[in-house]
Amino acid sequence: MERLIRLTRHVDKFTDRLGVISQYIVIVTVLIGFLNVVLRYAGRFVGMRLTSNMVIETQWYLYSLIFFFGFAYILRHGINVRVDFWFGNFSRRTKAKIDLVGHVVALVPFCLLGIWVTISPVLISWGRRPNGTWGLWELSPDPNGLPRAPIKTMIIFAFVTLLIQAIAELVKIIGVLRGHEELIDSLAQPEAPLRIE
Repeated sequence: MERLIRLTRHVDKFTDRLGVISQYIVIVTVLIGFLNVVLRYAGRFVGMRLTSNMVIETQWYLYSLIFFFGFAYILRHGINVRVDFWFGNFSRRTKAKIDLVGHVVALVPFCLLGIWVTISPVLISWGRRPNGTWGLWELSPDPNGLPRAPIKTMIIFAFVTLLIQAIAELVKIIGVLRGHEELIDSLAQPEAPLRIE
């Protein structure tokens, strides 16, 4: 059990890095959005089109990545929505029992279902035809738009990283129920949520 608990630290570090990447993507998304607005109005002023659908779709793709990279980070740091006025008053073991049921009954099956449901549409987006051959990948219907396949693939990535973090959280929950709180706390101490400063 102790080896599994120590292994969760590597998963947590990876998840924290995804969270940091997500935070930087927020900055890039805001800058691209600001640039798009400035170019659109400047284009009207000079009578030329200075922006395109590619810039708008880049902003949309980056906005999606913020959430895709943030799913596991939110779970890892427990900043997901809970009924805190009820949940917060329980002991650590009671919280662990509730989380165990929630993870096993809802979260892990949800991740597996999400992966299973998205695989076929993603493959179709990459160009897989019903007869098994491959064609062109899905492109944006808008002029100068971006291909859709890469961003759709990130949906699977998001579910996989959320599943891996959910399994790591399950190991920690079982560790709490088996009396390994000190080991879990010692591994969690140096890994506070990372923030851009």
